[in-house]
Amino acid sequence: MVAGPGALWRHGRTGALRGPLVRRLVAGTLPGVVIGAVVRVFALPGPTVFRVLIAALLLPLGVWLCVRTLRPARKRPAAEPSPRTVTGLALAVGVVGGIYGIGGGSLLGPVLAGRDVPVARVAPAALAATFTTSVVGAATFALLSLTTTEAAAPDWALGLACGLGGLIGGYLGARLQPHLPETALRLLLGTLATALGGLYAAQALF
Repeated sequence: MVAGPGALWRHGRTGALRGPLVRRLVAGTLPGVVIGAVVRVFALPGPTVFRVLIAALLLPLGVWLCVRTLRPARKRPAAEPSPRTVTGLALAVGVVGGIYGIGGGSLLGPVLAGRDVPVARVAPAALAATFTTSVVGAATFALLSLTTTEAAAPDWALGLACGLGGLIGGYLGARLQPHLPETALRLLLGTLATALGGLYAAQALF
């Protein structure tokens, strides 16, 4: 919620938020994040399950994206997903994102980039989906905290502290993105997903 507007404002100035990919991702992730929040609070409480879930998703996803990026393009045809597939994927990612507490852009980005959607299209669409689902997700968790003894309410102070750094970094990243080569962006995205997955796996084990 706090980190997204800077990058979104920058992408909005270039017209990158007007494409159909943005609408499909938002339409799919919004209902998914509400379902995921309910599952998180009532079926999967506790930090250990949270860390294992993130590690199980991000580790293989990051490795897969790096491998696909490093394979010569001539050995495989371009295979962008269909609109129906994109909406279904967004719904599934919305559920997962609601379970572990983010809008799902960290999953949508590597998946779509790995399916040969250009990063220039993926980045603004994933950011828009993350921002809108973060708003809805935070509201859902706040409402759920009124119905359970679990610690479900958002930590607004921590979110603001993290978001301020993300606000600046997101804007700078959106500004730099058009000037970086596609392969480097894909490898960076895959490497970050792998590193985050490994970090959460280590925390879950130790």
